[in-house]
Amino acid sequence: MKTGSKTRTRTLVTNAGRAPHRNHGVVNPPVYHASTILKPTLAKLEESRKTGFDGYRYGRRGTPTSRSFEEAVAALYGADDAIAVSSGLAAISCAILSQVSAGDHILLADNVYFPTRKFAAGFLERFGVNSSYFDPMKPEQLVEQIRPETKIVYLEAPGTMTFEVPDIPKLAASAHQHNATVIMDNTWATALYFNALEHGVDIVVEAVTKYICGHSDIMMGAIVSRNAHADAIRDMVYMQGNCSGPDDLYLAQRGLRTMSVRLAQNGETALTLAKWLQDRPEVDRVLHPALPSCPGHDLWKRDFTGSSGLFAFVLKPVAKSALAAFLDGLELYGMGASWGGYESLILPGNPAAARTATKWDEAGQLLRIHAGLEDEKDLIADLEAGFERMAALV
Repeated sequence: MKTGSKTRTRTLVTNAGRAPHRNHGVVNPPVYHASTILKPTLAKLEESRKTGFDGYRYGRRGTPTSRSFEEAVAALYGADDAIAVSSGLAAISCAILSQVSAGDHILLADNVYFPTRKFAAGFLERFGVNSSYFDPMKPEQLVEQIRPETKIVYLEAPGTMTFEVPDIPKLAASAHQHNATVIMDNTWATALYFNALEHGVDIVVEAVTKYICGHSDIMMGAIVSRNAHADAIRDMVYMQGNCSGPDDLYLAQRGLRTMSVRLAQNGETALTLAKWLQDRPEVDRVLHPALPSCPGHDLWKRDFTGSSGLFAFVLKPVAKSALAAFLDGLELYGMGASWGGYESLILPGNPAAARTATKWDEAGQLLRIHAGLEDEKDLIADLEAGFERMAALV
């Protein structure tokens, strides 16, 4: 379906990447299970091997199923290109590797996703790419720590586990003054609530596993960029043999169609829970960008158009047995990694274990919540019962 440059985001979510009348009027793009793709003549085969060929050459390099999903994601960002890969971490690693060589340096915000840190220390360092960290809430640290060999400034907003919101346009401008490429993990907000490309970011990575999918049943990532970086990213993805399976691509595109309504409900419920938790005597702090008490709240108001369903709170110190009583009896909150699905989740976290340039010295336990699509009153009642179990052991 045709979508113009001024098409609103909710309309793009519904229509981008679909072409029913190229597929016998079928609303959803069909699923192509393909490895070998045949050519009828030698001339056609040779044409498919030329640089810049945009048809279909081999299943790993794209099918109508993958292209329709990628076109939709690119349209959401107003980007020139998007490519689907096998996981959110694959999106992170391929995006970074597309921009660096041995001897280069990358500068990362100190509150990025822990596997990003592990990739930098465990993989990049082994192959001669150095990394260091700066406090994203102190933009002057970026300027102080950037080097002539810094090729990437890597950002995430809000920060993993602690949810502070840095000044992305200011950080990006500083990075560009030193000829560094800016990569940002935008999984929390998605293109619906923060178009990172319009705020100075060069390459966006998202875990499609989360909100785009929305049903906790696939692993996928996406890398989104302008033309200046698109070829290098695709080359790196192809060299690594990275791709997404056809059934996962189909499920991701199906999830995309309802993302705007799901995300709105996730965000509304999360904010209700966060405000309720603020008034609980057992809670020391609530970390949610839409609350004035959250670091970077004014920047969130300036740059973001909404908030998603993920936030955290810090308990006042309690014994582990009391914490276990609170968590183990919850009925509507599952304990497990990931987020973005229809179900609510709760997960203990320790930001101190994943910080270098900043400190996390809260005495109480941090708990991360993802607000699903359940009724908010039931979710509050479940937490309230947990606090009662906790109080019985304090």
